[in-house]
Amino acid sequence: MIELKNVSYAVEQENGTKEILKNINLCLDDRFIAITGPNGGGKSTLAKMIAGIITPTEGRIYLDGEDITDKSITERAQMGISYAFQQPVRFKGLTVHDLINLAAGRKISVVEACSYLSEVGLCARDYISREVNASLSGGELKRIEIAMVLVRSTKLTVFDEPEAGIDLWSFTNLIKVFEKMHEKINGSILIISHQERILNIADKIVVIAGGEIQNYGPKDEILPSLLGSDSACSVLKDKFN
Repeated sequence: MIELKNVSYAVEQENGTKEILKNINLCLDDRFIAITGPNGGGKSTLAKMIAGIITPTEGRIYLDGEDITDKSITERAQMGISYAFQQPVRFKGLTVHDLINLAAGRKISVVEACSYLSEVGLCARDYISREVNASLSGGELKRIEIAMVLVRSTKLTVFDEPEAGIDLWSFTNLIKVFEKMHEKINGSILIISHQERILNIADKIVVIAGGEIQNYGPKDEILPSLLGSDSACSVLKDKFN
Protein backbone atom coordinates (compact mmCIF):
# COMPACT_ATOMS: atom_id res chain seq x y z
CA MET A 1 0.00 0.00 0.00
CA ILE A 2 1.28 3.47 -0.92
CA GLU A 3 0.01 6.42 1.10
CA LEU A 4 0.55 10.15 0.52
CA LYS A 5 -0.15 12.54 3.40
CA ASN A 6 -0.42 16.29 2.77
CA VAL A 7 1.99 16.01 -0.18
CA SER A 8 2.81 19.15 -2.16
CA TYR A 9 5.40 19.94 -4.79
CA ALA A 10 6.47 23.37 -5.99
CA VAL A 11 9.27 24.70 -8.18
CA GLU A 12 10.89 28.12 -8.23
CA GLN A 13 10.60 30.03 -11.49
CA GLU A 14 11.70 33.49 -12.60
CA ASN A 15 8.24 34.91 -11.97
CA GLY A 16 7.75 33.16 -8.62
CA THR A 17 6.83 29.78 -7.16
CA LYS A 18 4.73 27.39 -9.21
CA GLU A 19 2.66 24.82 -7.33
CA ILE A 20 2.43 21.55 -9.25
CA LEU A 21 0.86 19.35 -6.55
CA LYS A 22 -1.22 20.79 -3.72
CA ASN A 23 -1.84 18.96 -0.46
CA ILE A 24 -2.41 15.48 -1.91
CA ASN A 25 -3.89 12.91 0.47
CA LEU A 26 -4.24 9.50 -1.13
CA CYS A 27 -4.18 5.86 -0.07
CA LEU A 28 -3.66 3.35 -2.91
CA ASP A 29 -4.02 -0.33 -2.08
CA ASP A 30 -5.98 -1.86 -4.97
CA ARG A 31 -4.47 -4.18 -7.57
CA PHE A 32 -4.93 -1.80 -10.50
CA ILE A 33 -5.20 1.97 -10.09
CA ALA A 34 -5.35 4.47 -12.95
CA ILE A 35 -4.55 8.17 -12.60
CA THR A 36 -5.97 10.46 -15.23
CA GLY A 37 -6.69 14.14 -15.84
CA PRO A 38 -5.81 16.99 -18.20
CA ASN A 39 -2.24 17.64 -19.34
CA GLY A 40 -0.24 19.66 -16.84
CA GLY A 41 -2.43 18.53 -13.96
CA GLY A 42 0.36 16.85 -12.01
CA LYS A 43 -0.08 13.18 -12.94
CA SER A 44 3.48 12.42 -14.03
CA THR A 45 4.87 14.48 -11.16
CA LEU A 46 2.92 12.31 -8.73
CA ALA A 47 4.22 9.12 -10.40
CA LYS A 48 7.83 10.32 -10.24
CA MET A 49 7.36 11.30 -6.61
CA ILE A 50 6.16 7.81 -5.70
CA ALA A 51 9.14 6.29 -7.53
CA GLY A 52 11.61 8.62 -5.81
CA ILE A 53 12.72 10.56 -8.89
CA ILE A 54 11.60 13.81 -7.25
CA THR A 55 11.03 14.68 -3.58
CA PRO A 56 7.94 16.47 -2.25
CA THR A 57 8.45 19.98 -0.90
CA GLU A 58 5.89 19.20 1.79
CA GLY A 59 4.23 16.08 3.18
CA ARG A 60 5.21 12.44 3.62
CA ILE A 61 5.00 9.23 1.54
CA TYR A 62 4.58 5.78 3.10
CA LEU A 63 4.98 2.27 1.69
CA ASP A 64 3.21 -0.35 3.82
CA GLY A 65 3.39 2.06 6.76
CA GLU A 66 7.12 2.86 6.40
CA ASP A 67 8.10 6.46 5.68
CA ILE A 68 9.97 6.48 2.34
CA THR A 69 9.86 10.24 1.69
CA ASP A 70 13.62 10.70 1.91
CA LYS A 71 14.61 7.39 0.34
CA SER A 72 16.31 7.36 -3.06
CA ILE A 73 14.95 5.74 -6.21
CA THR A 74 17.42 2.87 -5.67
CA GLU A 75 16.28 2.32 -2.10
CA ARG A 76 12.64 2.35 -3.17
CA ALA A 77 13.39 -0.14 -5.94
CA GLN A 78 14.97 -2.42 -3.35
CA MET A 79 11.84 -2.04 -1.21
CA GLY A 80 9.60 -3.12 -4.08
CA ILE A 81 8.68 -0.12 -6.25
CA SER A 82 9.19 -0.37 -10.03
CA TYR A 83 8.87 2.58 -12.43
CA ALA A 84 8.35 2.39 -16.20
CA PHE A 85 9.13 5.55 -18.17
CA GLN A 86 7.00 6.99 -20.97
CA GLN A 87 9.90 6.34 -23.33
CA PRO A 88 11.87 3.21 -22.31
CA VAL A 89 15.64 3.62 -22.35
CA ARG A 90 17.61 1.93 -25.14
CA PHE A 91 20.79 0.23 -23.91
CA LYS A 92 23.36 -0.21 -26.66
CA GLY A 93 25.39 -3.37 -26.14
CA LEU A 94 22.84 -5.09 -23.89
CA THR A 95 20.55 -7.85 -25.11
CA VAL A 96 16.97 -8.48 -24.04
CA HIS A 97 18.21 -11.46 -22.01
CA ASP A 98 20.72 -9.17 -20.26
CA LEU A 99 17.93 -6.79 -19.25
CA ILE A 100 15.75 -9.57 -17.89
CA ASN A 101 18.70 -10.84 -15.84
CA LEU A 102 19.24 -7.34 -14.46
CA ALA A 103 15.56 -7.02 -13.57
CA ALA A 104 15.59 -10.40 -11.83
CA GLY A 105 18.75 -9.55 -9.91
CA ARG A 106 20.17 -12.93 -10.82
CA LYS A 107 21.16 -14.95 -13.85
CA ILE A 108 18.13 -16.77 -15.17
CA SER A 109 17.98 -19.42 -17.87
CA VAL A 110 17.03 -18.70 -21.45
CA VAL A 111 13.95 -20.89 -20.98
CA GLU A 112 12.77 -18.86 -17.98
CA ALA A 113 13.53 -15.55 -19.71
CA CYS A 114 11.60 -16.72 -22.77
CA SER A 115 8.58 -17.52 -20.62
CA TYR A 116 8.40 -13.86 -19.52
CA LEU A 117 8.69 -12.65 -23.11
CA SER A 118 5.86 -14.99 -24.07
CA GLU A 119 3.76 -13.46 -21.27
CA VAL A 120 3.93 -10.11 -23.05
CA GLY A 121 3.20 -11.56 -26.48
CA LEU A 122 6.70 -11.58 -27.94
CA CYS A 123 8.10 -14.58 -29.81
CA ALA A 124 11.02 -15.43 -27.54
CA ARG A 125 13.36 -16.84 -30.17
CA ASP A 126 13.11 -13.58 -32.13
CA TYR A 127 13.92 -11.34 -29.16
CA ILE A 128 15.95 -13.09 -26.46
CA SER A 129 19.34 -12.34 -28.08
CA ARG A 130 18.45 -9.02 -29.72
CA GLU A 131 20.30 -5.89 -28.70
CA VAL A 132 18.15 -3.22 -27.05
CA ASN A 133 18.85 -0.50 -29.59
CA ALA A 134 17.13 1.51 -32.32
CA SER A 135 16.07 -1.65 -34.18
CA LEU A 136 13.29 -2.19 -31.62
CA SER A 137 10.02 -0.28 -32.00
CA GLY A 138 8.42 1.70 -29.18
CA GLY A 139 5.77 -0.99 -28.73
CA GLU A 140 8.39 -3.75 -28.54
CA LEU A 141 10.36 -1.80 -25.95
CA LYS A 142 7.24 -1.23 -23.86
CA ARG A 143 6.49 -4.95 -23.79
CA ILE A 144 10.09 -5.86 -22.96
CA GLU A 145 9.92 -3.36 -20.11
CA ILE A 146 6.74 -5.05 -18.86
CA ALA A 147 8.50 -8.43 -19.03
CA MET A 148 11.17 -6.92 -16.77
CA VAL A 149 8.44 -5.77 -14.38
CA LEU A 150 6.93 -9.26 -14.32
CA VAL A 151 10.25 -10.91 -13.47
CA ARG A 152 10.80 -8.40 -10.64
CA SER A 153 7.31 -9.07 -9.21
CA THR A 154 7.38 -5.99 -6.98
CA LYS A 155 4.84 -4.64 -4.49
CA LEU A 156 4.07 -1.61 -6.67
CA THR A 157 4.66 -0.94 -10.37
CA VAL A 158 4.19 2.57 -11.77
CA PHE A 159 3.64 3.07 -15.52
CA ASP A 160 3.80 6.64 -16.82
CA GLU A 161 1.58 6.87 -19.95
CA PRO A 162 2.60 3.48 -21.41
CA GLU A 163 0.63 4.23 -24.58
CA ALA A 164 2.91 7.16 -25.52
CA GLY A 165 4.64 6.89 -28.87
CA ILE A 166 3.20 3.57 -30.04
CA ASP A 167 0.96 2.60 -32.94
CA LEU A 168 -2.48 0.97 -32.97
CA TRP A 169 -1.16 -2.62 -33.26
CA SER A 170 1.22 -2.12 -30.35
CA PHE A 171 -1.45 -0.41 -28.26
CA THR A 172 -3.95 -3.23 -28.79
CA ASN A 173 -1.33 -5.77 -27.70
CA LEU A 174 -0.38 -3.58 -24.73
CA ILE A 175 -3.98 -3.63 -23.52
CA LYS A 176 -4.00 -7.44 -23.69
CA VAL A 177 -0.82 -7.57 -21.61
CA PHE A 178 -2.27 -5.25 -18.95
CA GLU A 179 -5.42 -7.37 -18.84
CA LYS A 180 -3.27 -10.43 -18.11
CA MET A 181 -1.27 -8.51 -15.51
CA HIS A 182 -4.48 -7.51 -13.79
CA GLU A 183 -5.37 -11.19 -13.43
CA LYS A 184 -1.94 -12.42 -12.31
CA ILE A 185 -0.18 -9.53 -10.53
CA ASN A 186 0.80 -10.19 -6.93
CA GLY A 187 1.28 -6.50 -6.09
CA SER A 188 -0.35 -3.28 -7.29
CA ILE A 189 -0.19 -1.52 -10.66
CA LEU A 190 -0.45 2.26 -10.92
CA ILE A 191 -0.90 3.61 -14.46
CA ILE A 192 -0.90 7.23 -15.60
CA SER A 193 -3.08 7.36 -18.72
CA HIS A 194 -5.57 9.28 -20.86
CA GLN A 195 -6.76 6.16 -22.63
CA GLU A 196 -10.31 4.97 -21.96
CA ARG A 197 -9.37 1.35 -22.68
CA ILE A 198 -6.67 1.45 -20.01
CA LEU A 199 -8.93 3.20 -17.51
CA ASN A 200 -11.55 0.53 -18.16
CA ILE A 201 -9.22 -2.15 -16.75
CA ALA A 202 -8.68 -0.29 -13.47
CA ASP A 203 -10.21 -1.16 -10.11
CA LYS A 204 -10.00 2.48 -8.98
CA ILE A 205 -9.52 5.76 -10.85
CA VAL A 206 -7.91 8.94 -9.51
CA VAL A 207 -8.65 12.20 -11.35
CA ILE A 208 -6.09 14.98 -10.93
CA ALA A 209 -6.42 18.52 -12.30
CA GLY A 210 -4.67 21.70 -11.30
CA GLY A 211 -2.43 19.76 -8.94
CA GLU A 212 -5.32 18.55 -6.82
CA ILE A 213 -7.39 15.38 -6.47
CA GLN A 214 -10.71 16.07 -8.19
CA ASN A 215 -12.21 12.61 -7.81
CA TYR A 216 -11.26 9.13 -6.61
CA GLY A 217 -13.24 5.94 -6.45
CA PRO A 218 -14.23 2.67 -8.14
CA LYS A 219 -13.95 2.62 -11.94
CA ASP A 220 -17.69 1.97 -12.33
CA GLU A 221 -18.42 5.24 -10.53
CA ILE A 222 -15.69 7.48 -11.92
CA LEU A 223 -15.41 6.47 -15.59
CA PRO A 224 -19.05 7.17 -16.55
CA SER A 225 -18.75 10.65 -15.08
CA LEU A 226 -15.61 11.28 -17.16
CA LEU A 227 -17.22 9.99 -20.34
CA GLY A 228 -20.39 11.98 -19.73
CA SER A 229 -18.80 15.30 -18.84
CA ASP A 230 -18.50 18.23 -21.23
CA SER A 231 -14.76 18.32 -20.57
CA ALA A 232 -14.23 14.60 -21.18
CA CYS A 233 -12.32 15.28 -24.38
CA SER A 234 -9.70 17.17 -22.36
CA VAL A 235 -9.23 14.18 -20.06
CA LEU A 236 -9.73 11.08 -22.22
CA LYS A 237 -7.82 11.06 -25.48
CA ASP A 238 -8.42 7.63 -26.91
CA LYS A 239 -6.86 8.27 -30.33
CA PHE A 240 -6.86 4.51 -30.92
CA ASN A 241 -10.68 4.18 -31.07
